[in-house]
Amino acid sequence: MTTDERTDVPLTDEERSERLAQLLALIELMRPSVQADGGDLVLLSADVQTGVVEVQLQGACSSCAVSSSTLQGGVERILKGRLSWITDVVGSVDEDLDFESSAAMGAGGYVPKQ
Repeated sequence: MTTDERTDVPLTDEERSERLAQLLALIELMRPSVQADGGDLVLLSADVQTGVVEVQLQGACSSCAVSSSTLQGGVERILKGRLSWITDVVGSVDEDLDFESSAAMGAGGYVPKQ
């Protein structure tokens, strides 16, 4: 573990900004794959000091049987694999949509809120 990866050594503002930019860029890279299936991937929070990131699957993902696999096998694996400072990925699925609304979006039908 290098000095800048230790959670007890505060990061500079520049290091914090760089880590957040890397994370946002990677999330944006992954979103089209999730959107192609009618869902979306959003970043809810990120503690760039401790490396804990919280993401959420939305849209058609709320009714998808493999949502948890997508979070663990895809999103978490990619984030931890490409950004060495990430220590934990907490994922959830937005269940605000009812099954009919979510299913009606179909593949690629979800347009994320701006």
